[in-house]
Amino acid sequence: MNKKAFIFDLDGVIVDTAKYHFLAWQKIASELGIEFTPEHNEDLKGVSRVRSLDIILDLGNIQASQDDKNKWLIQKNEDYLSYLVNMNFSEILPGVTPVLQYLKENNQGIALGSASKNARPILEKTGILSYFDVIVDGNDVTNAKPDPEVFLQAANGLKILNENSIVFEDSVAGIQAANIAGMTSIGIGEASILHEAQYIFKDFTFMDMSFIESLIKK
Repeated sequence: MNKKAFIFDLDGVIVDTAKYHFLAWQKIASELGIEFTPEHNEDLKGVSRVRSLDIILDLGNIQASQDDKNKWLIQKNEDYLSYLVNMNFSEILPGVTPVLQYLKENNQGIALGSASKNARPILEKTGILSYFDVIVDGNDVTNAKPDPEVFLQAANGLKILNENSIVFEDSVAGIQAANIAGMTSIGIGEASILHEAQYIFKDFTFMDMSFIESLIKK
C-alpha cells in the first residue's frame, strides 16, 4: 500500500480549542473597549498570536507600545492555558480518533502541522500524542500560514513528497498554505468559508473510511 503523509492542523480540526482562544482574546478586547465577535474570530484562525493581537488592535483603531503588546500577549496566553488545564479525551472532535486509528493501522505517516505553541500538552491531555510520528508547531516555524513552512516541515519530517501529502485544515490561511505547497487540501468546516479546499467536510463524521482509503491509493 502507498505511504502518504496525513498532516493535521490542531485547533478546530482535532480539538475545539478555538473556543478557548476566542474567550481569551475576547477578554483582552473587552478590557480595551473593543467589540470582538465570533465573526471577527474567523480572521484569527491559523494566524500567529502576535498577528492576532494586531488584528484586534486594528479593530479598535488602537496604537500601542511594544511593552503593552507584550503584556497583552502574555495575559492572553495565560488565560488560554488556564482553560486547557482540564482538557481530556472528551475534547477530541467527533470522528477524529477513528481516522487516526485507521491511518495508524494502515502504516500511514501522521503529522501535526499547527501554529499552536501548546500543541504537545494538548495532545498529551487528550491522550492522542502517540498517533503522531512528527509534530511541527509554533515553536518550530518562523512563518505563519498561508506560508506553507509548517506543512513542508511536516512532510519533510515524514520523508514524504509534497504531492503525496494530505492536509486537514479549518482555516482559509491553512488551506491556502496546503495548496501553495502542492498538497491535497481538505477543509473541515463550512464550504462557504473553505471553498479553496479540494475537498470539504463539515466534520470528520461526514467522511467515510472509503474516502481515506481512496486518498491512500491515489
